Amino acid sequence: MKTMTQSATAPDFVQNPYTFYDSARAAGPLVMWDDYAMPAAMSHDLVSTLFKNRKFGREVPPEMAPAIPEHVKDFYAVEAHSMLELEPPRHTRLRSLVLRAFTSRSIAALEEGIAALCHQLIDRFPTGEFDLLPAYCTEVPVITIARLLGVPDDMAPQFLNWSNDMVKMYTAGRTHADEVAANTAARDFTAYLTDYINERRKTPSDDLISRLIAAEEEGEKLSTEELITTCVLLLNAGHEATVHTMGNGIKALLETGLRPEWMTQEGIDQTVEEILRFDPPLHMFTRYAYEDIEVAGHTFKRGDQIALMLGAANRDPAGWDNPNTFDPTRPIKTNTAFGGGLHFCVGAPLARLELKIALPILFERCPDLALADKPQYANAYHFHGLEQLMVTT
Repeated sequence: MKTMTQSATAPDFVQNPYTFYDSARAAGPLVMWDDYAMPAAMSHDLVSTLFKNRKFGREVPPEMAPAIPEHVKDFYAVEAHSMLELEPPRHTRLRSLVLRAFTSRSIAALEEGIAALCHQLIDRFPTGEFDLLPAYCTEVPVITIARLLGVPDDMAPQFLNWSNDMVKMYTAGRTHADEVAANTAARDFTAYLTDYINERRKTPSDDLISRLIAAEEEGEKLSTEELITTCVLLLNAGHEATVHTMGNGIKALLETGLRPEWMTQEGIDQTVEEILRFDPPLHMFTRYAYEDIEVAGHTFKRGDQIALMLGAANRDPAGWDNPNTFDPTRPIKTNTAFGGGLHFCVGAPLARLELKIALPILFERCPDLALADKPQYANAYHFHGLEQLMVTT
C-alpha cells in the first residue's frame, strides 16, 4: 500500500482535489493518506463494497471511545443519538421509525411549495452582479426543511447559523473557537427544539415533527433526545449537501455551457445524477473496523479507521468513461454521493427533488445567467462546496 501526502487545507487541493484523487487511485484502490494517518479507499468498486461490509461501521468500538472534552459536551450529546453515527441495533430502530414519518408521500407533497419558493427567490434577485449562494442555493433547502419540520419560515436564518457552526466540527483544521461555536449552536438548537417538540406533543400538526412524535413500531417510539437529534441531522446534513450540490452543479452547467435539453423533464434526472457524480458535496466518510480483517492487501485491526473517498470513487475511470468530463447525457449509474449500505442518506429523495425543481426554474427564469467571476471553493474539507458564486442575469 503506497503512502500519499496531501494537506486537506492546501489551496490547490481545496480548489481541485481530483488531481490528488487521480494520482492516489493510480497507486491502487487503497492508499495510506499520511495526513489523516489512515488508509483511504479510492476506487468506486472498493468504496461501494466497503459501504456494505458489516465488519466496518460508523460507531466507535465502546472500549475505544474517547473522553469528551467539557467544551464540546453539548455537541456530542446531540451526536450520541444520530443515525449517522450509530450501527445496529440502535441504527435499525431509529431509521425504521424515521422512515415511518419521512415518507415518499410527505416528500412529494412539498413539490408545489418548493416551486413557488424558487419563483419567489428569483423575483428578489438584485440587478447587476450578486452571489447566487445566499440568494438561491442556500434558501431553497433551508426553508424547505423548516417547512417540512413545521417551524416558521422566519426561523430559517437561525437554523442556517446553527447548522453552519455545527458542521465546522467535521472540517479539516477546525479550531478551538470552532468547537466552542459548534457546542453553543448545539445547545441553543436543542433548547429551541425541546420547546417546539413539547408544543407539538400537545398540539400535533401535519408536519414531520408531529409525524416523528407519532411514529411507533412494536411499541417503540423516539425519545425527545432522539427527536431532537433527528431534526438536527435532517437540517445539517440535508441543508449542507443540497447547498453544495446546487452550487457545484450550477457552476458546472455554466462552465460547460448549458444545453436546453438537460433541463427538460426527460433530461433532468440524468443532469442531477451527473452533478452528484461529478462534484459531490461530501468527499470523505470514515468507518471503524470491528474485527481483524484484510482489505486490498492491508490488515485492519479492531478500531482501525478507513476513509471512504466519495469524490475519488465518483471519478473512477473503471466506473465511467472520461470521468473528469461533465456530461449530463450519461446513462444513470449508481454513484457514491449519498453513501451506501445501511447509511445511505435518508434525505436523498428530498435533495433530488429540490434539484429537479430548482435548476429548471432557475434557468427558465434566468436564460442569460452567467458567471461574473471565477467560482472559489470554501476551505471546508471534507465537504466540497463553493465559498461564493458570483453571477449576472
